[in-house]
Amino acid sequence: MGTRCWLQIPPCIKMATKAKVSFKITLASDRNLPYKVITVPEEAPFMACIKFAAEEFKVSPATSAVITNDGVGINPNQTAGAVFLKHGGELRLIPRDRVGAC
Repeated sequence: MGTRCWLQIPPCIKMATKAKVSFKITLASDRNLPYKVITVPEEAPFMACIKFAAEEFKVSPATSAVITNDGVGINPNQTAGAVFLKHGGELRLIPRDRVGAC
């Protein structure tokens, strides 16, 4: 007869041990440079992070782009963990309707 393991990890602890990443997202179109810090699971889609940050700043997520502090654009079709590893945690949100406007 097989042995039983009586020590099981509860689901709430399993979820709490998942790796997370934090982003400091600055609204680049505002002179005061307001920012929000968001913490998400590594496997979260980065598009959802952009949408959440844009809604927090009350700008349209559909017309927003994210860049690094060096000005490098970020492809939103990847996980938050991949973005964090490639570009770090300090990002800028730019409403695209502001790009090229006079």
